[in-house]
Amino acid sequence: MLSIGLTGGIAAGKSLLSVRFRELGAVLVDADRLARDVVAPGTPGLAAVAAEFGPQVLAADGALDRPKLGSLVFADKDRLAALNAIVHPLVRAAAAHLKDHAGPGAIVVQDIPLLVETGQGADFHLVVVVDAPAEQRLARMVEARGMTPGDARARMAAQAGDAQRRAAADVVLDNSGTPEAALAALDALWEARLVPFARNLAAGVPAVPAGPPAITGPDPAWPAQAVRLAARIGKAAGCAGVAVDHIGSTSVPGLAAKDVLDLQLRVKSLADADAVAPALAAAGFPRRAGQWWDTGHDFAGGRPGERWEKRFHNAADPGRPVNLHVRVDGSPAALLALAFRDWLRADAGVRARYESMKRGLAAAHAGDATTAAYADAKEPWFASAVPEMARWRLQRSSQES
Repeated sequence: MLSIGLTGGIAAGKSLLSVRFRELGAVLVDADRLARDVVAPGTPGLAAVAAEFGPQVLAADGALDRPKLGSLVFADKDRLAALNAIVHPLVRAAAAHLKDHAGPGAIVVQDIPLLVETGQGADFHLVVVVDAPAEQRLARMVEARGMTPGDARARMAAQAGDAQRRAAADVVLDNSGTPEAALAALDALWEARLVPFARNLAAGVPAVPAGPPAITGPDPAWPAQAVRLAARIGKAAGCAGVAVDHIGSTSVPGLAAKDVLDLQLRVKSLADADAVAPALAAAGFPRRAGQWWDTGHDFAGGRPGERWEKRFHNAADPGRPVNLHVRVDGSPAALLALAFRDWLRADAGVRARYESMKRGLAAAHAGDATTAAYADAKEPWFASAVPEMARWRLQRSSQES
């Protein structure tokens, strides 16, 4: 099951896209609707709200007086937090029930207005943010919903800012233009990324990019993407995970690279690496068959076993290629990956040499069907670089002590 979190600022247009998701075949979990259901007359949720805010928030028929409650909470962050503490756990439980009854190949979309504010990003395979400029959203609230500008601004101020939502987004859908343009963008996302992603998840297979190596200029979005993915990996690994590191070329500012994120999950043992494999697959990172040796174990003097052996996973998401290396914490292989990253970050000359080598090999292998030969061709450079890197690391350690 592919789980998508859909969010956006108030009046950004989530409702428009929610309807389209349902039309395309998604199972839609509407947090706003659930938030109403969990405080319906006779529910424990409504009783808890009335106990917290008093009987004045109840209408004559015993239902929740939403305008009255809104006037109490949207101008007072503490009161809003108290309301959220009651409602959000109930909504999450109801949403989990709906997800549990979706099929294994389903695409489940949860429409959650406060997804960012409640820190739920790591609970989903993807977070989709519907975006529109603040002034445009303000105008929509005033013109279409009959709100005063002051009330509209108070509602906006109670939510995360635009920058916070974009930082949490795997995908941003622009709804500043016509509805038709926003819907067309969603349709394209559905066909090109979401359907294949769901299919890969159901089959337990990664989405391994085909074609020759393509080196691109450094992308400033790589670090933020790595942070989001690391949170999902860490959550899937649970107590077996020691740390998740962003390694490889995309972790080095200013370095050109293939648009593939390399992440390292450090675990306590290879037994833990095997034990967390199903959870990693469910989180969107299935294990890659036939990959268990660490590249470079020969030149570094390694031997089979926990010192140099690893487990290798890839992303099932065709829209964000990922290599996930699962290594034992403290092993030479895990330490080497971190040291190589730190060396490249610290030394501009080494970065330039490494990038030049990569570009030359990418050109030499431009006609290949895969990147396998390109990866093998880099090994002699790594072998020659290890002694130099080791000297740098020893010097750095002596300076720090």
